[in-house]
Amino acid sequence: MGSIARLLIVAGLVAWTGSAQADPIKVRIGWIAMPGSRAGYLTEKPELLKHYNQSYTVEAIHFSSTPAELTALASGELDIAQFAFSSFATAIENAHLDDVRLIADELEDGANGYATTEFMVLKDSPFKTIEDLKGKVVATNGIGSGIDMAMRYIFRKHGMEEKRDYTDIEIQFPNMRATLADKKVDMVSAVLPFIYDPQLQAVARTLFKQGDQIGPAELLMWASRKPYIDKNHAALVDLMEDVLRVQRWYFDPANHAEAVQIAAKITKQPPEALGWVFTKKDFYRNPDGAPDMKAVAANLEMMKNLGYLKTDIDAPKYADLSLVNEAAKRLNK
Repeated sequence: MGSIARLLIVAGLVAWTGSAQADPIKVRIGWIAMPGSRAGYLTEKPELLKHYNQSYTVEAIHFSSTPAELTALASGELDIAQFAFSSFATAIENAHLDDVRLIADELEDGANGYATTEFMVLKDSPFKTIEDLKGKVVATNGIGSGIDMAMRYIFRKHGMEEKRDYTDIEIQFPNMRATLADKKVDMVSAVLPFIYDPQLQAVARTLFKQGDQIGPAELLMWASRKPYIDKNHAALVDLMEDVLRVQRWYFDPANHAEAVQIAAKITKQPPEALGWVFTKKDFYRNPDGAPDMKAVAANLEMMKNLGYLKTDIDAPKYADLSLVNEAAKRLNK
């Protein structure tokens, strides 16, 4: 074979390899509820996605719960999962995913000045304090959920234990108002958007707020696995840069009217019912993307005190914030 032919073959191989490396990776991201989950509306403003179809693309996959996302992440069917602090702990202690890493914040409950879970009783009920609920029936969305753990911990702070002093039952959030109005329970837990439901507000009042009792809680975080992060680090930084750019756009008051219209379209709700989204009436999202690791540590300690965790989990050991930190530096220049 002549030297020219060999050079042409080598040049062709280099060109092919370069184009193969330049192909964007597809990132499968789980989401649960809208508009709380960014992955579900990430592509609604394509002009903000500077790296989309360049270094990455996104497949947003809907799940009913964070435990379901944990199963998908563990089996390799998902690249980035949404975890509550409770499912994060489960991933480490029960699923033994030693390579799981928290990579970004999604939603924080109880951050100063922002929304938090509210525990509500009927307006005409005699309950004025948590202790007044002794012997009564209370409802959360699921036994062992993050909200359920927070409620149990708050009750324990007030000297009350489940079964001994009160009964805890499961009710899905959309059914909380009717169950309370029918006096089948004495207290319900309310999260966004149900907190602002006019029908609930008409019959109920807030007895206490989660954030006032236990401080911030990491309601949702993004998590991935170390081998995937290491392999795709550059593309994931590009993704996080775009995610933060989109998030900042939605929370900019100058864009609020358009942001509400987008939220109304994706949730199929009237815009007038969604004026609270992307404001301080919404849950907090860190504009730089990092989860509150002090809150995570406190949440895990709460779980251990309640008996849901057997071991101490060193939360920072299972976090890789290099992606969001690098992305935020780009945007903050």
